[in-house]
Amino acid sequence: MTPKPDLQALEKAIAAPRGEFHRDYLQVKDLRVSFDGFVAVDGVDLVVTSGDLRFLIGPNGAGKTTLIDAITGLAKATGSATFGGVELLGMPSHKIVRAAVGRTFQTASVIEELSVLQNLDIAAGMGRKSRELLRRRKIVPTEVELALETIGLTGLVNAPAGVLAHGQKQWLEIGMLLVQDARCLLLDEPVAGMSAIEREQTGELLKRIGEQRTVVVVEHDMEFLRNFANSVTVLHQGKVLAEGTVAEVQADPKVIEVYLGETHAAA
Repeated sequence: MTPKPDLQALEKAIAAPRGEFHRDYLQVKDLRVSFDGFVAVDGVDLVVTSGDLRFLIGPNGAGKTTLIDAITGLAKATGSATFGGVELLGMPSHKIVRAAVGRTFQTASVIEELSVLQNLDIAAGMGRKSRELLRRRKIVPTEVELALETIGLTGLVNAPAGVLAHGQKQWLEIGMLLVQDARCLLLDEPVAGMSAIEREQTGELLKRIGEQRTVVVVEHDMEFLRNFANSVTVLHQGKVLAEGTVAEVQADPKVIEVYLGETHAAA
């Protein structure tokens, strides 16, 4: 399989009525990241449209997290990365957040001493002044209520984030992106360390939020990928090795050799 952007999906999305698309797609062109001469990401091209739950896989050191870091302003890169027509490379991280692009990390970055509601409220108030953030709101904002329902934590609204189960902390972090009106979500190994039940619940959550958003999931869990991915991009040594549906990627000889060999042999 020759790696190439999904131009057909992109053309279909661009042709869609304005209310259905709003130019909300992520496009990466010839993106490169190097550290002291070591090339971590080497000319990656990528197009992910709204509604496509894209999984990004590859062996350790393939450049998956570095690619996400570059898109979100945490790693210096050359090339281009746009969302909704806005160039992200060169922008500071806080402005990338304002451009509706958000990301999670392998370890959930929630404030454990504060309640679930307070974490969401602070995330929702990123546009408010610091003095206002310290005041407790008398009314829960609509966007916070909707996020609580979406991530399934309504019953734990007043619980300290520190007492949440591992999976629930990841859901809370996703909720914090939702209240910021992130329309492009880049999730770094969201199910790492989760139980089977938590992985299933997280997959269903990603399907819900991905229906009207651009979602990219960095993942190693192949069973999780098979159950929930709409499409897959495989990275190897900083380059796109293959791209397509789960079935297409699993059947690609290059992918089997480089990344899925053991899994394929055990199937």
